[in-house]
Amino acid sequence: MGNTSNSDSIGTSRAYKTIIVENGGDGVTTLTFNRPATMNAYTSEMCAEINDALLAFTANDAQRALIITGTGKGFCTGGDLKSSDGAAERQLGHAIVMREGMHPVIRTLHSMDKPTIAAVNGAAVAGGLALAAACDFRIAARSARLGDTAVRVGLLSDEGGPWLFQRLIGLEATKRMSLLGEIYDAEEAHRLGLVGQVVDDDVLIETARAMAGKLAAGAPLSIRLNNRMIDRASTSTLDECLDNAALSVMISNDSEDSREGTDAFRTRRTPTFNGR
Repeated sequence: MGNTSNSDSIGTSRAYKTIIVENGGDGVTTLTFNRPATMNAYTSEMCAEINDALLAFTANDAQRALIITGTGKGFCTGGDLKSSDGAAERQLGHAIVMREGMHPVIRTLHSMDKPTIAAVNGAAVAGGLALAAACDFRIAARSARLGDTAVRVGLLSDEGGPWLFQRLIGLEATKRMSLLGEIYDAEEAHRLGLVGQVVDDDVLIETARAMAGKLAAGAPLSIRLNNRMIDRASTSTLDECLDNAALSVMISNDSEDSREGTDAFRTRRTPTFNGR
């Protein structure tokens, strides 16, 4: 997978300080949290950089799938309790910090129709687990630890966890994890449904890239529309889901990709999709 500088081909001239962005020629972008000394705990600056990179990825048609991971021993351990955001010194400031910091990141990530994969390389707790839960897929290294620890320090799951977690593991399991502040090893997280796959540490990125590469090689319109339909179906009635499908096929069934896919099927060759 080819590397690019943070300012190349991602639609932004910003030089990131807390994340690394790599755009591959295969259409796969990797966004790596890069604050290993804090196990990638996030700050307001890091949130702004993540959201900027996510928006740039969304706007770049050449990049079709996203991997999110971390450097060092942590995926992300939530908010950095040692950092000082000036606004948070006031009571109302706490809400401002969240609404302008991590909340836009979670919204952007969860609403993205391009497929996203969290490659959980280490500890993913509190807001870090919410970041992983906002992705479409989660692959965990065998050494990873996942859970919601906010109550251990008298804080809340204020990064969307109550909404995201129970859609993965159910209501009671979410309450057990969040109210007791539990942390699970990768195998238990897989059993509960927090992650979809557990692999050895040394093949984590390789496994994520293989999945991302397969997604990136697929028909972009079909994948993005299907992804959006599946997300919306979880909060829609059957009639609403069917109506959405009827409108979506007006885009997909007349596309160049649809004609390419049909012709490739008939001629028994591998299709090449251009996203049009």
